Amino acid sequence: MGGVGAALYCGTGCFHRRESLCGKIYSKELQFDGLLGGMSKETTIEELEEASKYVINCSYEEGTQWGKQMGLVYGCPVEDIVTGLTIQCRGWKSVYYNPNKRASFLGIAPNTLEVALVQHKRWCEGMFQIFISKYCPFTYGYQKIKLAAQMGYCCYLLWAHISILILYYVIVPPLCLLHNISLFPKVTNFWFVPFAYVYVVRNGYGLVQALSSGDTLKSWWNLQRMWLIRRNTSYFFAFIDTISRQLGFSETTFTLTAKVTDDDAQRIYEEEIMDFGGSSSSSIMFTITSTLALLNLISFVSGVVTRLAFVPQFIPQVTLSGVIVMVNLPVYEALFLRKDNGSLPSSVLIMTLFSLFVLCLLPIF
Repeated sequence: MGGVGAALYCGTGCFHRRESLCGKIYSKELQFDGLLGGMSKETTIEELEEASKYVINCSYEEGTQWGKQMGLVYGCPVEDIVTGLTIQCRGWKSVYYNPNKRASFLGIAPNTLEVALVQHKRWCEGMFQIFISKYCPFTYGYQKIKLAAQMGYCCYLLWAHISILILYYVIVPPLCLLHNISLFPKVTNFWFVPFAYVYVVRNGYGLVQALSSGDTLKSWWNLQRMWLIRRNTSYFFAFIDTISRQLGFSETTFTLTAKVTDDDAQRIYEEEIMDFGGSSSSSIMFTITSTLALLNLISFVSGVVTRLAFVPQFIPQVTLSGVIVMVNLPVYEALFLRKDNGSLPSSVLIMTLFSLFVLCLLPIF
């Protein structure tokens, strides 16, 4: 997106011209006081004190364009992205710059799975709200930003929809495998090639991109693990909550994430172990993750034991379940092997087994 002058404003590590944040429309005739050496008039201390009292008042922004045309746009959990979009639609260009040898902005990233999932749910929900609001890039940005930029925005704004497709691939194929139902073409069939091509190219491209960016093979694999867990939980709940909000059943809430961590969580993080510890509010996400992991484990073992893994029409489904099992190895450890604070509680295990029992009893036609 940086190539079309529409690099995203993602909250941290961004510089803005004051004029762009103040709602000015860009034009070549626009003059910047800072560049021309313009000076503001001198003010006395008394005037500054009186002005400061007005600024810190809670009603300072009432009846003004703040939150609409000036400053950050209000009313969205991801106010940074919608603000960047409105600025670009006023004619301003954004430039992506990432110095390789200099750490410019440092911060604390989530070091537990619960915080990471809550954070991504908020992001995904906010971006989906942008897409279905008046700020949709295809309508709000029509003839203001390039079509490539509009499509680039939608790669992020439509994260929520991906959850439906991913949930299909982690639920339906293993269930059909348990009932001896083939979904994909035989590996000897020509029509198997498109499925294999998409899978290999997508993962191959992601691996090359990660390695060229300085990541290791292990970090790329961990990213695939988080990619799957987020789409099965955070993105799905973001999709449901946004639809519920549009239908008037709920209101937008801004869920805060912890910015400090305890010593035990930090130790687990530094040991590169996935931390499943969290509050009861996140247990539903962990239950979904565990249920899907065990479903694919049972499906994979069943396919190998019954020798369906060697039948051409079932090889794709067995392989798919096998890959999902490998991705979810930390989930199995947290369920059955680990005893530290980062393991999954017994309540999650009980709910997981019950959900798995219900899933396996579902009739497949």
